[in-house]
Amino acid sequence: MSALTRRDFTKITLAALPAIGMGSMLGQLQAASSDKPNSMVAGVQLGLNVPYSFGSPLMSGEDVLKNCLQLGVSGLELRTQPVEAYMGIPLELISPKNKVAKGSAASTAEERRNWRKNAPMEKVKDFRKMYEDAGVLIEIVKVDGLFAMSDEELDYAFTLAKSLGGRAISTEISHKDEELERVGKFADKHKFWVGYHGHATTKPEHWEHAFSLAKYNAANVDLGHFVAGNNGSPVEFIKKHHKRITHVHLKDRKVNNGPNTPFGEGDTPLVEVLRLIRDNKWKIQGTIEFEYKVPAGSDRMTEIARALKYCRDALS
Repeated sequence: MSALTRRDFTKITLAALPAIGMGSMLGQLQAASSDKPNSMVAGVQLGLNVPYSFGSPLMSGEDVLKNCLQLGVSGLELRTQPVEAYMGIPLELISPKNKVAKGSAASTAEERRNWRKNAPMEKVKDFRKMYEDAGVLIEIVKVDGLFAMSDEELDYAFTLAKSLGGRAISTEISHKDEELERVGKFADKHKFWVGYHGHATTKPEHWEHAFSLAKYNAANVDLGHFVAGNNGSPVEFIKKHHKRITHVHLKDRKVNNGPNTPFGEGDTPLVEVLRLIRDNKWKIQGTIEFEYKVPAGSDRMTEIARALKYCRDALS
């Protein structure tokens, strides 16, 4: 999509907002929804990175689900913290603030490792049922600290992700061969994708090197970071490697390591990428990762609803 076309699309999309009323957008979404949410648009699953996008890493699984239902989101990239909290892990083992107060990150890691050895996995099935009964699929499971995990913990992480109904794990990319090879070995063992998330410093060759180290090493391409890092458009990379891309992060940023912006106001070809996925029927979730500053007079949920509308309009 050319810059002119993108601007025109943005004008058309945003022109509808005054008529709708930003404050009533969430109500409009709820009124238009059926008994269950549906953010599958023209064959593309629009998703949300949670609870990160809600700005509350320790939000409960129940509250995450409530927000997703309010937004009409039916596909997720879900971090493990709400799941493990539901399973009964002590809060101090997942709260960064409590970890610091505890005085020893190493002892916290060891306690967490020991807890995971006997984690009540039957509760994972209950958690999954709660979400699926509500119509929300957990497709991607974000696992923090994956490279620091013991072998036993890695098996636990893959089992947890599969038990949640996921098709991939996501984690931040490493630039160390031994780490990518080790995690890739477990991914191959479980026949389960690991989508490595890149930032503005991540280049296409970093992912391509990871691909060469394990069959199930894959990419979580953050479109905003890709553009901000002056890598050009991500379109050709996605075309070339679509079979190794678990999901793309949808956010808008300016080039030259520029700031995050509301959708349609940056340099990221969000519309072009979404339509590329749609037209090729690729199984790549378009996952909104909300990061731009909430404008005065608005709130985070309203802005996420606005981002969802932008993506829906792009695909409709």
